[in-house]
Amino acid sequence: MAVETDSARVRFPPPLVYLGALLLGLVVERFVPLRSFGVDWHLLIITGAPLLIAGAAMMLAAAGLFRRLGTNVRPSQPATKIVTTGPYRWTRNPMYLGMALVYVGLAIGFDGPIAFALLPLVLITIQTQVIAHEERYLEDKFGEEYRRYKADVRRWF
Repeated sequence: MAVETDSARVRFPPPLVYLGALLLGLVVERFVPLRSFGVDWHLLIITGAPLLIAGAAMMLAAAGLFRRLGTNVRPSQPATKIVTTGPYRWTRNPMYLGMALVYVGLAIGFDGPIAFALLPLVLITIQTQVIAHEERYLEDKFGEEYRRYKADVRRWF
């Protein structure tokens, strides 16, 4: 993945962190005897589906807003502005929060407790290897405008 010098310099696509951990957890569960939440599959689907839908809607809304406002979605590309409308009024990271909700929805829907248990590692990786880089970059690039936004809006929710 090409990384622009005017960017957060994130060297991997963040969705791959979520996808990789989810797939790893679901594959490992095929080889581990106790690999179930122990709940009826109907309840798993009823619980997982709304989380999946909410997460996908949040991700798509946030990415669509970036595109409409003319800034790059990928953290390996330059940011052209600070987005503070739409879901960015409540969280500075609606795309990553949306990915986490999709992850949880899929882990529950596929009856994947091991995949579910890997989510904290995913969030730590996203926080330290992606969000921390993005925040430094945005503060360097946009200065006081970003610091004000950061003071007013929570990182996750």
